[in-house]
Amino acid sequence: MNGQQTSTSDVVDILTHDHREMEELLDQIQASPDAEQRRDLTDMLIAEVVRHAVAEEMYLYPVMEKRIPNGTEEAEHDKEEHEEIMQVMKQLEDADTAEPAFMERMHKLDELLRHHAKDEEVDQFPKLRELISAEELIDLGKKIESGKRLAPTRPHPGAPHSELFHKTVGAGVGMIDRLRDKLSGRMTG
Repeated sequence: MNGQQTSTSDVVDILTHDHREMEELLDQIQASPDAEQRRDLTDMLIAEVVRHAVAEEMYLYPVMEKRIPNGTEEAEHDKEEHEEIMQVMKQLEDADTAEPAFMERMHKLDELLRHHAKDEEVDQFPKLRELISAEELIDLGKKIESGKRLAPTRPHPGAPHSELFHKTVGAGVGMIDRLRDKLSGRMTG
């Protein structure tokens, strides 16, 4: 799902690209008549959203807090939205994709993710481009990409996502490893 950006992509390009990929997965999940395919796509979506959120909280939000007007409030608002998204994804993680409740939760996730992406793209991203140099935005993009590669792939509601990142690069990440194994097997097989 990643790797289409080049080293000259800035953080706004990278995160906007992530949003489009998430929306594409949401559309595929909701259009699929096959429960097993919905499960595979949902697992992929959850992993992408968690990586994206962790990377934003580690690298983007500290910059927003320091460099854009009302950045602290905006970052806190985004973290609250991430938490709500994590709660819904946790409900989807082991849900039966053939049950009507699954699609109800998926519609809720769709609504939350699209709202969050629109807020960032319409309000925050233009401020970043206006107030931060192109070089810094490219550097921030590289940090975001690096953070996404190392971030956890499962939702952990209630946990600060930047702390989660630091915990998962250490020992005891079996749950994350299992999902990564599962996803890599599905993507290649």
